[in-house]
Amino acid sequence: MKPRIHPVSRPVVFRDRAADVAFLIHSTAQSAQRVEWEDGNTYPVIDVEISSASHPFYTGTSRVLDTAGRVERFERRYGTAASARN
Repeated sequence: MKPRIHPVSRPVVFRDRAADVAFLIHSTAQSAQRVEWEDGNTYPVIDVEISSASHPFYTGTSRVLDTAGRVERFERRYGTAASARN
């Protein structure tokens, strides 16, 4: 890597408010807020709305959409007019 063209990577705590979970990872993100971590050191903290701990794709709690209801509504609205043309 070329020197002095990449941002500085440092340990940062990302705190997921929805799942009440925190992750300590390296990042280039900056924050004025700080938090004391489990190892006794103080790190910058960034609050996030959603992470892998609370996202439905990763947790397996995705919602099932009512596609049958949507299809029936579409057929009620447009089904008779579409079949009459053919």
